[in-house]
Amino acid sequence: MRKMLAAVSRVLSGVAQKPASRVLVASRNFANDATFEIKKCDLHRLEEGPPVTTVLTREDGLKYYRMMQTVRRMELKADQLYKQKIIRGFCHLCDGQEACCVGLEAGINPTDHLITAYRAHGFTFTRGLSVRAILAVLTGRRGGCAKGKGGSMHMYAKNFYGGNGIVGAQGQIFEAYNMAALWKLPCIFICENNRYGMGTSVERAAASTDYYKRGDFIPGLRVDGMDILCVREATRFAAAYCRSGKGPILMELQTYRYHGHSMSDPGVSYRTREEIQEVRSKSDPIMLLKDRMVNSNLASVEELKEIDVEVRKEIEDAAQFATADPEPPLEELGYHIYCSDPPFEVRGANQWIKFKSIS
Repeated sequence: MRKMLAAVSRVLSGVAQKPASRVLVASRNFANDATFEIKKCDLHRLEEGPPVTTVLTREDGLKYYRMMQTVRRMELKADQLYKQKIIRGFCHLCDGQEACCVGLEAGINPTDHLITAYRAHGFTFTRGLSVRAILAVLTGRRGGCAKGKGGSMHMYAKNFYGGNGIVGAQGQIFEAYNMAALWKLPCIFICENNRYGMGTSVERAAASTDYYKRGDFIPGLRVDGMDILCVREATRFAAAYCRSGKGPILMELQTYRYHGHSMSDPGVSYRTREEIQEVRSKSDPIMLLKDRMVNSNLASVEELKEIDVEVRKEIEDAAQFATADPEPPLEELGYHIYCSDPPFEVRGANQWIKFKSIS
């Protein structure tokens, strides 16, 4: 038996020492860009609209994919932290609507100003804040973008004013339309139509669901809000329209939210699970971009899977920080009420308790 093993060992070592006669080299060249047809926008008071074809570069495609995947994973992590009672209070998630925030950012300039309401996490990220700063403010920690005060309702970044929990808090919409039209303001009004207002479908709530026509004398576009390329091209068109001095324009982005209105809403009492699954399987914004890139040789499945792994790690690291970072001390409760003001005292819930406001 020992002789047999020794013989086998000598044979194997001889094989191992032989130089390889052939080497397999795997290489792949990706396309730099590709042209895609996109859905035509419905128009109101416009003779022409955004283009129906667009060019996507490999660089932009990978960037958009990573951003949308980051927003998706961030929202799913927020859902998990909320169910663990680490995030408290109100929490409105935007998973399913990633093409809106990423597509809008791709169509404007960083120097442009953006205002939104709740369901603001995605916009906060695309405007430049890190996942760590967003999750940490949701958990009420000092490292959050609002330094532990405010949660979803107080998310701000440079040129971004969002996270307001009051419905319609951006202003009386029809009065705002009127003033913008009178003064020819360079303003893009956006309706993210995710088909439900809280638990009521748009068909039950509105005699006319043509929201892109609600600006009356303001021109409007109805856009496929599940296709990031449609959103990007429509936004570029709308921004160019405003910058040319023609006044405001209105965009309705037809999109869909996978979660309920808020974390207290299971989201399946007024719509079926089958409806949600159908949107996921046929119109998911991340899936649509992935299929386009792979089928046009802009990226490989393996490459996109690597991005997925990197994004998951980034989210996990951010969540770990958001649960370990300390909460702000009670004496900081009155901080940052005003910017660039000298310190002053603020009365707390009890009139005998005073807090100091420091900018």
